[in-house]
Formats: sequence, structure tokens, C-alpha cells
Amino acid sequence: MPRHVAIPLLLLLALAAPVLAAAAPTYDVDYRVRLVPEDGTAEVAIVVGQDDGVLRELGLELDPDLYDDVRGDGEVEREGDRVTWLPPKAGGTLRYSHRIDHRRRGGGYDARITRDWALLRGDDLVPPARVRVAKGARSKATLHVAGPEGWTAQTQWPELEKGSFAVTNPEHSLARPTGWLIAGDIGIRLERVAGTLLVVAAPKGDSMRRNEILAMLNLVLPEMKAAFGRLPPKLLIVGADDPMWRGGLSAPQSLYMHSDRPLISENGTSTLVHEVVHVVTGVRGAGRDRWIGEGIAEYYSLRLLRQVGMLSDSRYERAMGWMDERGGEADSLRARLAQGAIRARAVVLFRDLDDEIRQESDGGKSLDDLVRVLMKDGSVDLEDLREAAQQVLGRPAKSLDVPLLDA
Repeated sequence: MPRHVAIPLLLLLALAAPVLAAAAPTYDVDYRVRLVPEDGTAEVAIVVGQDDGVLRELGLELDPDLYDDVRGDGEVEREGDRVTWLPPKAGGTLRYSHRIDHRRRGGGYDARITRDWALLRGDDLVPPARVRVAKGARSKATLHVAGPEGWTAQTQWPELEKGSFAVTNPEHSLARPTGWLIAGDIGIRLERVAGTLLVVAAPKGDSMRRNEILAMLNLVLPEMKAAFGRLPPKLLIVGADDPMWRGGLSAPQSLYMHSDRPLISENGTSTLVHEVVHVVTGVRGAGRDRWIGEGIAEYYSLRLLRQVGMLSDSRYERAMGWMDERGGEADSLRARLAQGAIRARAVVLFRDLDDEIRQESDGGKSLDDLVRVLMKDGSVDLEDLREAAQQVLGRPAKSLDVPLLDA
């Protein structure tokens, strides 16, 4: 090799060496879930494959009333809710059983398994975990869901093959299978909308209006992408009839909605669009400021339907009039819960704030710009909202200087 070629090559290798040496270690995690209708349980196995003990400790909060038969390779300690697992250096398996059926207070089920189907959240299969790992280590995770013969499954994650999903979360060293999961004898409709794989699933024979949901989101999702700048790569919408809870619940890249919920309510709002806004923006109010996330989602459920022509201008104005009247019953927006009058008043406030931003910018900006700022943090409070509004307006927002926010 000529000398003038060899020297640059040696220099390149020397520069690359620290990068190669600094490559973060990885460990494999297979979440293997077997749904057992006759027992009402999910049998969970967390299988870790690793070299030299990359994952040194895994801690889970497992309520004894919901999780039992905890055992595993290596060392397993359980003190009340707290389970600590020290896996062998070469890897191993932690196992436990999870009781699925769960009723919300005063309502229906938000997790349920029958002889034909199961509907629950992955967060309940594998609760939030504490891990101790080698410096910079990251997991390569997969989820495998099995059940009785003929059962199929859907999650928010990309499907590798039947019943197997790739689980990723670059923000954490351990990726967990969060979001909604449905399995069993289920009916599925799917379509790609605005770059998002939209999947709507419910038990076969259920009254869920899968095609109508697809049609509605065919109109709304492009507007939502224009407003917020992004959509998830996959959006899973699951539902079921009674005795499931008669409402809507969002989760990462997925949401649940009772099959009997109207797509547009009598007051013009939409549970479906409301929950999709939660999923897409990730904005949620912290502490006594729950009204922020709920108000944004409810306001956009009206505004977006108006934009796509599913609400006429007159119906939109009547809806806002109803919100104004209902919200008049609220003495303050700041509370641990944001329902009824508080939510309605929050809608009116965000309408006023949207109008203020548009007028100040001569139509160049809107509430969309403010929401994009909030999306960077996700969990926000009143101070965060005021700072974001000032960033967009260039001055404090008059709409946020009201007695309802003084308490």
C-alpha cells in the first residue's frame, strides 16, 4: 500500500477506535405473555439474555392482590409490593401471574378477560420498573402474546410476526410494553392515514363502529398533523361493549373507547377526537392543573371537527355557548380533577387564548404554536402555560390573567 494512502487509513482507524470502544452495551428482553381465560390471568415471563451481567437489578411494584406466584432465576426478593430481581450474569427469567379483571370505581371494567377476548394495558402486565445496568446500557425488547388456539393480538408496537412485537423506548434503558393491548377472536380494520398506520380493533360481534372511526379519522388526522406537527407511526384504537367502562382512556400511541360512545356527542364534542389529541400531543396537566390537558383536548375536539366540516359554524357556536354556560358554574380551574364545569370553562379559556394569539399575530400564529411548545415537556402546569403563551405572543397572555386561575 502506498505510504500516502496508509497514513490517512491509520489515522481514520485511530479516530474511530474511541467511538467503537464507547459503544453502549445492550441486553435482550423478551416479554412473554400467555393469556389464560379460565384463570382470568396473564402469565408473564421476563426473559433476559445478556453477557457479563449488563442488567444487574430489576425492581417492580407488584401489588400482591394483583400479582402472585413471583419466582425467577438468580435472586428474587419480595417485600410487600416491592419485588427486586438480581438476574444471573448470563441472563435468566422472572415469572409472575397477573389477575386481569379490574373495575373502575363506580363503573365498568378498564381491564377484562373473557373466554373469547382480553383487553388491558401493557403497563399493567409490566408495571414501571427500576433498573440498575452497566453504564449506558440499553435493552433490545420484544413482546410475545399468546392465548388459546385461534387468538390474535394487537398492540401499539410494530408487529414482527403473528403475536410478536418490537418494543422500543430510547428514553429509558429498559423498554416496556406500554399502551393498550387487545387479543382474542377480534375484528380489525386498518388503514394508513397521514403517514400513520391506524388500527381499530374490537371483539368480533361487538358494536364498535370500526369503519366509521376510520372514516372520521381520515378527515381529522391530517388536520391534527398540520396543527401539532407530528403523528405517531402507529395508532391503535380498541373498544368493547358492556360491562366495559363507558368512556375513553388514552395511553401511549393507543386509546380505549367504549363501543357505544357516540363519535360526536349532542354537545358537539367527540370522545374519539379528544382522546386522539391526548395521544398525539402528550400534553397533560400536572397537580392542580389537570384542566390544561383536558381543556386542550376538548377544545380541539370541537375545533377540528369544525375545520373538516363535521360541525357547521352554527353548531360550533352553539357548542361554545353550551360550554360558556356550563363553565359558569366553575369558581376556579385549579383542581385535582377536571370534569364537568371545570372542563367546559377550560374550553372557553383556550378558545379565548386561540383568538388572542390569532389577533396579535394577524393570523400568523394560533393555539397550535403554543401547544407545540407544551408538547416538548408533556407534563405542564400553569406557569409552563403562561411561559409558552408569552413565548408565542411576545408578551403575557391577557386570557391567562383571570380570577379563575388565582386560587
